[in-house]
Amino acid sequence: MKSLFDDVSLQCSKLTTKAYSTSFSLGIQFLGKELRQHVYSIYGFVRFADEIVDTFDNYNKVHLLDKFIADTYDALENRISLNPILNAFQNTVHRFDIEIELIDTFLASMRMDLDQHDHSRKSYEQYILGSAEVVGLMCLHVFTIDKQQYLELKPYAMKLGAAFQKVNFLRDVRDDFNKLGRTYFPDVNMNNFTPEDKQKIQDEIEADFKEALIGIRKLPASSRGGVYLAYVYYVSLFKKIKNVSPDRILKERIRISNGHKFTLMINSMVQNKTGML
Repeated sequence: MKSLFDDVSLQCSKLTTKAYSTSFSLGIQFLGKELRQHVYSIYGFVRFADEIVDTFDNYNKVHLLDKFIADTYDALENRISLNPILNAFQNTVHRFDIEIELIDTFLASMRMDLDQHDHSRKSYEQYILGSAEVVGLMCLHVFTIDKQQYLELKPYAMKLGAAFQKVNFLRDVRDDFNKLGRTYFPDVNMNNFTPEDKQKIQDEIEADFKEALIGIRKLPASSRGGVYLAYVYYVSLFKKIKNVSPDRILKERIRISNGHKFTLMINSMVQNKTGML
């Protein structure tokens, strides 16, 4: 039965999410039950593409990404794939009428990671649009009740995605620069990463977070708690990164402890339930 295969596909996406991101998995648990499977499906799709360009160093990344892209469009066209991650994703795309342009833009950013190691302001913004903002919009399709609400919340979802990605860039500077040879931030020399450079980036992130919170408050109750938990986690990580020197983030990956994550979870639950967002 196709329904059984679809369930197996979903379980693969759920397993992928839990294996790669305990924090994201936790946030999904605070979404409405009917939404969780679709966010797992989106995350699984995004994660697999990202793994190709980031970690498969001993393999032909160009070939793997080309095949993944071709298989994605084949799954979308035929509404099935023997790749369970893509099968789950195509179900979500069709269920919520996610625009193909969002998928195109995301995959274009993944391709940028294969051959672009430094960014201008224009390519930086294009990369964030594809790697983060459109992913937020895919999720927003799942979260919103109609097209009007989606369009109202669209700019805020894009800001949240951008904020998350920029925090990721700061957190992962060591590996991106030293291992992958990438510098995402425009006009920044990572061999001479100054406090002024870092402050400029932080100012951008703070503005994005401030704007994003407006939209989170307007989300339906079924998704607000989970999205707010992700927001709280990233803001906490950002605050920790702000308090360390440029030299230190080039040497270590800043993390939030599991104990602190649990505290953030409890606090965000209380704030959401009591309307204190």
